[in-house]
Amino acid sequence: MRKSIAKRLVAAASTIPHFYLTIDCRIDALLADRARLNDTAPKDGYKLSVTDFLVKAAALALMRVPECNASWTDTAMLRHKHADVGVAVALDFGLVTPIVFHAEEKGLAAISNEVRSLAERARAKKLKPQEYEGGSFAISNLGMFGIKQFTALINPPHAAILAVGAGEQRAIVVAGKLEIATVMTVTMSCDHRVIDGATGARFLQVFKQYVEEPASMLL
Repeated sequence: MRKSIAKRLVAAASTIPHFYLTIDCRIDALLADRARLNDTAPKDGYKLSVTDFLVKAAALALMRVPECNASWTDTAMLRHKHADVGVAVALDFGLVTPIVFHAEEKGLAAISNEVRSLAERARAKKLKPQEYEGGSFAISNLGMFGIKQFTALINPPHAAILAVGAGEQRAIVVAGKLEIATVMTVTMSCDHRVIDGATGARFLQVFKQYVEEPASMLL
C-alpha cells in the first residue's frame, strides 16, 4: 500500500499544477445544530460529525459551482453530474479515501452513517475498489488532531481537495465590535488545469455560506 500511495502522490505532485486558496469559516451555528440533532437522534440512529456537515456543504457547493466538479484528461475536461465526495481516512498502514456518491442528494443522517460504515470497512480492509476509486472531490479533516491549517495533495481524478483545520475560539470583528467565535480554517488545493483562481474562490464563498448557515443546506 505504501508503494501505491507513494506512486500516486509523486504523480500528483509532479503532474498536477497545484494552487491554494484559504478561507475562515465561523462554525458556531453548525456546532449548535450538530449538538441539537445528536441530542434528539434515535438511540440506534445517527451521530453527526463536523465532517458530515462539510461533505454535504461541499456537495451542494459543487452543484452551485459546477466548474469545480470536473476532472482533467488528456483529451477532454470531464464535467460530473453528481458530487461524489471522498473522505480521507487514516489507517495504521496508510491512507484511503472512500467516496460518498451522489452526496448532494443525501441527508446528513445518511451521509453520517455512510461515512462511518466506509471508515470501519476501510480499517478492516474490506472496502471494494469501486468504493474508493473515482469521485470528483475530496475532504481531509485533521481538526481532531489540533491542526490549525494545512495543505493537501490532490487525489486524481479529482480537481480539488479541501484541507480542514481545527475549530477554535478566536477574536473576530463584527460590525466594528470584538466578538469571540469558533472559527475553522480550510484550504482548498486546486488543479489549475481545471479550476482558475476566481472559480475556486466562488466555490469557497458558497461553501462558507453553507457552513456558516447550516439550515440553508435544506433549501
